Amino acid sequence: MPSTRDIRRRIKSVKNTSQITKAMQMVAASKMRHAQEAAIKGRPYAEGMNKLLNSLVHRAEGISHPLWAHPDAETDIHCVLVISTDKGLCGGLNTNLFREVSKLPKETKFVTIGRRAKQFIAKMGLNLVADFPLVEKPTFQQSKAVSKFLIDQFEAGEIDHVAVLYNEFVNALVQRPKNCQLLPIHELKEFQVGIGEDAKSDSSSNPSKDLTADLDYIYEPNADAVLSELFPTYVHFQTYHMLLEAQASEHSARMVAMKNATENAKTLVEDLTLEYNKARQTAITNEILEISAAQLAMQ
Repeated sequence: MPSTRDIRRRIKSVKNTSQITKAMQMVAASKMRHAQEAAIKGRPYAEGMNKLLNSLVHRAEGISHPLWAHPDAETDIHCVLVISTDKGLCGGLNTNLFREVSKLPKETKFVTIGRRAKQFIAKMGLNLVADFPLVEKPTFQQSKAVSKFLIDQFEAGEIDHVAVLYNEFVNALVQRPKNCQLLPIHELKEFQVGIGEDAKSDSSSNPSKDLTADLDYIYEPNADAVLSELFPTYVHFQTYHMLLEAQASEHSARMVAMKNATENAKTLVEDLTLEYNKARQTAITNEILEISAAQLAMQ
């Protein structure tokens, strides 16, 4: 049985750990709110570009842009962009993501963002094409370097399909791995520019219900030229938004993990305190018995 001194030391150690996890929980909560705000700020731009792209696609007589329909090739090379975290202490966030990576074919090419994904791909002996650093507060220009690399590889014929595997933010308690196709652009998807409750689309963001959907526009120099400029921007923004969602998922998962760790530490302190009181009571009882026995022996 451990001594009362050992139990006191362990109680002190657990309390110090709970203070650290509590601080990490507060920091993660603050970062999660900032990540959500960053995604929401892009809502007006995303909605406007989505309406314009849908209008152009329906008016264009024949879309010949390489990002819209990749030419048929003899090979079918898939590339997956995996967005993970740099640090741990975020529960099963990376584990669930890497479980989906393990289901992909061995010949798949991988591009990673985040140290954890790079380490996992290297450990599994998979084909790692490129790795990009994970920035604490990513900007559109920084994420554009990743999407530009994917576009260049796609247009050069090095890869035929590009998908993004990341953790989708549902709410503060739920984050799930999502595999989203990025290239080629077979159809225009609705921009999920909000996160959680803010991701719910209303009639103003739905082109089918837009009152201005039947209006015509004048495009200079022509619709095809405008479309060729907007398709890369569409891919860049989708990549940027997925990166923001992945970061919001990381911070929320870490917040929940640290909250659970803090609560577990409090429970452990209570159990150790009870054990300490029992050990102390046992020691006091033994001392009383020894004094009583010595007194009887002297009589």
